[in-house]
Amino acid sequence: MSDSDLIFFHSPNTRSSSVLILLEELDAPYTLRDVNFRIGAQRQPDYLAVNPLGKVPAVVHNGALVTELGAIFIYLADAFPQKNLAPEIGDPLRGPYLRWLVFYGSAFEPAIMDRHMKNEPPKSMSPYGDFEGVMTLINTQLAKGPYLLGARFTAADILWATALRWTTGFGLVPVTPEISGYIERVGSRPSVARVAETDKQLLKIHEAAAAAKG
Repeated sequence: MSDSDLIFFHSPNTRSSSVLILLEELDAPYTLRDVNFRIGAQRQPDYLAVNPLGKVPAVVHNGALVTELGAIFIYLADAFPQKNLAPEIGDPLRGPYLRWLVFYGSAFEPAIMDRHMKNEPPKSMSPYGDFEGVMTLINTQLAKGPYLLGARFTAADILWATALRWTTGFGLVPVTPEISGYIERVGSRPSVARVAETDKQLLKIHEAAAAAKG
């Protein structure tokens, strides 16, 4: 199989949009398989065979199936190194890079969901400590800017800028100058505009299919 044998399972305006931006940044050849949530395609047997939880994103590359957002980011940035979006093993930035990719799913998402649902995390067992500590850490890091790793733009910035854009937009995360500036910097990249247009067109197709189904 070749690099072009990469299948990307995607639904518009979901977490998988960040992976689509990453693929555009990597200039990686891929085949997009859209999963229409509006007609329940994520619960059909053919997609449940890809991800039994019915979630997107998912990728299949050279026979390797990868799910979970952080894992997909790590995999793709390493699989397509020509754009230098992932520090290599041995680079002092490799550790911080992996930390931020994993911190998103292990701490940031649990923190914002607990806060949104008004769940008080158990102090001795919380995977993230507390919401304020998580946000202070993020803002402190972004203040060093312009990107998470300083001057170097990496795949981690695509994940985080996309996540912060959505979470601030829904009022789940307080807007700060550090966060708003970061979202604007990453959001001005051409790949973001291309993916927004792709998602817009896919959403129209999905809505039409849902309307036709009744």
